[in-house]
Amino acid sequence: MDTVHTVAVGRKAMACQFEVIFNIYDNDQATPWGVEALDLIDAVEDRITVYRSDSELALLNARAAGDWQSVSDELFSLLVLARDLTDRTLGAFDVTAGPLIRAWGFLQRRGRQPDPEALATAHRCSGMDLVEFDTNAKRIRFRQEGVEINLAAIGKGWAIDRAIDRIAEGGIADVFIHGGHSSLRARGCRGFCHPAGAGEGWPVGLRHPLRPQVRLGTVLIQNRALGTSGSGTQFFIDQGRKLGHILDPRTGQPATGVLSATVLAPTAAEADALATAAYVLGPAELERIAPTGGPVAALLVLPGSRDGQLVVRLANLLPEQFQLTKNLPGLTIIPPQTPQTDP
Repeated sequence: MDTVHTVAVGRKAMACQFEVIFNIYDNDQATPWGVEALDLIDAVEDRITVYRSDSELALLNARAAGDWQSVSDELFSLLVLARDLTDRTLGAFDVTAGPLIRAWGFLQRRGRQPDPEALATAHRCSGMDLVEFDTNAKRIRFRQEGVEINLAAIGKGWAIDRAIDRIAEGGIADVFIHGGHSSLRARGCRGFCHPAGAGEGWPVGLRHPLRPQVRLGTVLIQNRALGTSGSGTQFFIDQGRKLGHILDPRTGQPATGVLSATVLAPTAAEADALATAAYVLGPAELERIAPTGGPVAALLVLPGSRDGQLVVRLANLLPEQFQLTKNLPGLTIIPPQTPQTDP
């Protein structure tokens, strides 16, 4: 691929570095639009963070068990989307896992094995069935005390979607936004690719889950979003076991069996949430996440039968759409709708 020059405007938000990237020919518009996009991301964080007691979400968590609480149109829409994604993923993605995240110490990134009684109490306070929606009045109510919504698994994507949509309103055809490289969305393509659809898109490198400095492969995305979930950097060791920060909300335990899950979807919010669900559900339910012929594609990285081996399992994503890094040993790719076999 020819070298293409870009310009990036970045800022830290939501505990990671966000970047808004433009083609160099849009340089005269990059700074004002990049700053506006990052300001919008900051505004979304101010509204949905659980780390500030006066945020809209924190106030909702504090008050909704007592009575109906009116919320902004934006937050209500996000919670409705989260509810729908919970249904779609059999509960593998669930923003009411806040009590479980807190019990495991992941809220402050100090993972620990929780007391069994405390974990059982947290589990009883989790579940989207404990949240009531008043669609007409845009109100939320919790069915019991102790319910806590945490939007960490969808918030970055939602903020990126808002920023991309705002830049699109300004008429800029090509832009790429990422938050910590794990949540991103692309509009148009890198370099010249018009008319729309004529180019390849924006290249996105996928990290090797066991060797973070190594690129597993590259996918090209255009007018699409990508989210990746994995516990390669956020975990703790308990009695010789490596326990990651991604919890299965149905059991209250850390999800196991998958090294990383990547999802391509129409929006970054969907990609983030579905990547989390794919990580939790594993290969048995991959077709649910990315059904053949639909708008969602997925890629799971699984441990092989021997140390150092990896299995890359694709769903609704053809092998030629995922460019594997050359000379990586111990890799087996399982294309869509192919029965899984031991590598």
